[in-house]
Amino acid sequence: MTVAADLRSFPTADGDLAYLDTGSGDLVVLVHSGFTDHRFWDDQVPALASGHRVIAPDVRGHGWSANASQPFTWAGDLAALLRHLDAGPAVLVGVSMGGAIVTDTLLEHPDLVRAAVVSGSATADWQYTDPWHQEILAEYARTLGAGDIEGWLDAFVRVAPGEHRSADAIDPAIPRRLREMALHTVSKHTPGEKDWRVPSAGSWSRVPGVRVPVLTVNGTLEPADLLAAAERLAAATPGGRSVTIEGVGHYLNLEKPQEYNAVLLDFLSSL
Repeated sequence: MTVAADLRSFPTADGDLAYLDTGSGDLVVLVHSGFTDHRFWDDQVPALASGHRVIAPDVRGHGWSANASQPFTWAGDLAALLRHLDAGPAVLVGVSMGGAIVTDTLLEHPDLVRAAVVSGSATADWQYTDPWHQEILAEYARTLGAGDIEGWLDAFVRVAPGEHRSADAIDPAIPRRLREMALHTVSKHTPGEKDWRVPSAGSWSRVPGVRVPVLTVNGTLEPADLLAAAERLAAATPGGRSVTIEGVGHYLNLEKPQEYNAVLLDFLSSL
């Protein structure tokens, strides 16, 4: 993997945020999973950019974006980027942490969102209180606290296959891609540094107020609680619907990019 040649930066009061901006047409914003960066979408950008303007930011503290040194929100950063570019409303697409950022932005800045696609997540406050995610985060903290970067990377990659499947059941190129991105992001940070992100709260009570199409897309090998939360999110929004892709886990866009792209393109053509 190489960094996109046309990676740009957006100056903020707390450092520069990096983003890819390519293609032309209706705007689609791709928000990557935790510990990765814009390269997470390498299999989606060409398919989408042939008919859409595609923006893929590096979330603060990830990839080539600045670390935080003061309080911030995910949705606030994404909204600031779109307003800086005088872009939107956009179709927001996110996986895992990116899915939580999408729902946060949908709830906090609805004027900037035309539609949303959420995978590997539901709402941010659900994701960070869900037992499965809490167990993962605790393992990350243990390994990083011990300075065990290789142990941390192994823990991170183990999320990819989903439930009831070992990591060696997936294409070895996928763990290699994830490790490369995660190692770059983790190297930007120090153990025990302050987390400046201001978490969202009360998301579920606000979801019924959503007035744009919401699609949830998940692999059938995701934990049952996650799939149930995705169904709940879709059911709570007007015209919301859920799609599953058979035989894949958390990073479905990496495992079955053609199927994932087909679902996205079909959704975009329906808007």
